[in-house]
Amino acid sequence: MAKRVTGPEIEKLIQLLAKVPGLGPRSARRAALHLVKKKEQLLGPLAKAMGEAHDKVRICSCCGNVDTIDPCTVCTDDRRDQSTIIVVEDVSDLWALERAGAMNAAYHVLGGTLSPLDGVGPDDLNIKGLVDRVAKGGIRELIIAVNATVEGQTTAHYITDQLAGLDVKITRLAHGVPVGGELDYLDEGTLTAALRARTTI
Repeated sequence: MAKRVTGPEIEKLIQLLAKVPGLGPRSARRAALHLVKKKEQLLGPLAKAMGEAHDKVRICSCCGNVDTIDPCTVCTDDRRDQSTIIVVEDVSDLWALERAGAMNAAYHVLGGTLSPLDGVGPDDLNIKGLVDRVAKGGIRELIIAVNATVEGQTTAHYITDQLAGLDVKITRLAHGVPVGGELDYLDEGTLTAALRARTTI
């Protein structure tokens, strides 16, 4: 059994950091050591920022985004095209699309995808909120921007079925060859999707 070389406070810091996605036990130890060494410059300000985030962060009741106000900054931005909603699996997907700056639309965060094997059903996701938003009217297009996985496609089909009969155009992200990609390195599924979604030049 390994001997403990630090106090329980630092051990707890390491254990909590190890739960952050992308950080395993070894990375967590390195991060904790760096934070402790830079106590005044990093650890103190980080602890303060985390405390403020804990007190102020809210989940937007309209779209599901994470912000310090409800409705969130995206939903209250009157410069956005509120008649177009981009449906994403998670907040990280929303942030990625915003970084790309490709569209100035509204969003709807599902909170995951349908996965019967993992016990995730329609009631576990924010699908009803999406249907309610569309049913209120004023939505011209719904862009389903879920991952190209079996669960993502199942979720997209389920959403499409739930919106049947409502006056809204439903589209999805194109799948295929990434910008800068080389055909020789792509899998068969990606190549097939790219050929089916080919466009005129």
